[in-house]
Amino acid sequence: MASPEILSLVKIWDHAPHNAFTDLTRFGQGWLCTCREAAGHEHCPATIRVLQSDDGNTWRNVATIGEEGIDLRDPKLSIMPDGRVMLLTSANFMTDDGQYLTRSPRVCFSDDGVSYTAPARCLAEDHWLWRATWHEGVAYSVSKLGIGTNPRRGFLYSTDDGLDWTYITEFILPNDTWTASETTVRIMPDGEMIALIRPDWIGSSHPPYRDWSFAQIEASLGGPNFISVPERGLWASARGKGEDGKAATILARMTRTSYEPALILPSGGDCSYPGLVWHDDELWMTYYSSHEEKTSIYLARIQLPAT
Repeated sequence: MASPEILSLVKIWDHAPHNAFTDLTRFGQGWLCTCREAAGHEHCPATIRVLQSDDGNTWRNVATIGEEGIDLRDPKLSIMPDGRVMLLTSANFMTDDGQYLTRSPRVCFSDDGVSYTAPARCLAEDHWLWRATWHEGVAYSVSKLGIGTNPRRGFLYSTDDGLDWTYITEFILPNDTWTASETTVRIMPDGEMIALIRPDWIGSSHPPYRDWSFAQIEASLGGPNFISVPERGLWASARGKGEDGKAATILARMTRTSYEPALILPSGGDCSYPGLVWHDDELWMTYYSSHEEKTSIYLARIQLPAT
């Protein structure tokens, strides 16, 4: 079976001590990339950076989003039906000595990709809305609830404006398992919704998305994302393990019941959380990594094999 091939790989941002948790989208005729900037990986004040590019080669800083003393994490970009940019993030609150207290989701909007509204709270305390996917005028996102690895709960919500979210269902994993965490959902052409769920689940459901089936996969995912690529099926990426058994950013073939690593990106240590866009017959992929010492943002352009 043919393997994906990296066509180009460049570092596009490293201005903060720690640059991480990326997302990527087309906007107009160009690109937007977002990431978190902070002194370290967690439990410290952090801001959200938005970068813009006309061609994917030259990137410029266009926006910084922050709240005084708050750790804003995991920014996610989507384009609303009216053409505006919606940016979801989580506001994590800490004590003065960096101990975690609580969190709540935040949402910002932009007409031009450059100027953003102040972060507005949505949902209740302790929720963490992750990536939003729009379909027929409605956005869907999974909120993770709970600290640590077990128990954790995942709740599917929908919205038509990014501010008011409607509960749809809770992910009830098999065998009394309570580990649902970071989740990306995508809607297939026939309306089926597929979910890639940290740490090791793939779910599927049909409208109205209340009844789900789940398959456990042989992987341990961090920051999972996936997209459906025309004539090439589902392709996913997350933090996994490299050939040396250590952390690495992985690109994988995916089905409704399987996740098969196909490419290890140059990466290591603190890494992953990719943004994925299919454009001009190439997979454009942002991710972060600390394999070159400083935790930085990278952009890979990848050729995918035809099915």
